[in-house]
Amino acid sequence: MTALATTEQKRQLTAGEAQTLVQAKQYLTFMLGGEMFSINILSIKEIIWYADLTAVPMMPDCIRGVINLRGAVVPVLDLSNRFGKPSTPIIKSSCIVIVELSTTNEGERLNMGVVVDSVQEVLEIPITEIEPAPSFGAKIRPDFIEGIAKVAGKFVILLNVNRVLSMEEIGQMGQIAATTELAV
Repeated sequence: MTALATTEQKRQLTAGEAQTLVQAKQYLTFMLGGEMFSINILSIKEIIWYADLTAVPMMPDCIRGVINLRGAVVPVLDLSNRFGKPSTPIIKSSCIVIVELSTTNEGERLNMGVVVDSVQEVLEIPITEIEPAPSFGAKIRPDFIEGIAKVAGKFVILLNVNRVLSMEEIGQMGQIAATTELAV
């Protein structure tokens, strides 16, 4: 009877561990302007070194340009500028994180590059360690934040990529920029 109970306890422990794994998410962490941010790893397609971009006229300031990624034109967003801060200076460790987004069209996927200062690591963060976005005091818009986690004594801002990289909102910014340039 004791051996049977021990086997049953092992099954329960394994099931409990499995549930803990399901309740943790993996995030790619990166530095931007001295702060650590992260994006859910399921949204990341790849990471490439920063390379020359082709500028596109009449785009919002947050769009740095486009790159050719294996024959596909991929817009590259300056995340710092999107947050209302000065553009990200390009340094030796600068990277472009290629993020895959769902569009409003059924099943359609869109790739967008995001300029970051440096990529750090992939962290597995338990859901229980993620706090909701603060309603005030954040340096970026609260709707851009999925949550905040404390990892190794530091806060990591978990970004809501669908809001930060919203094509509708960026498109509206482009229309405003085009109208402003035409008026000048």
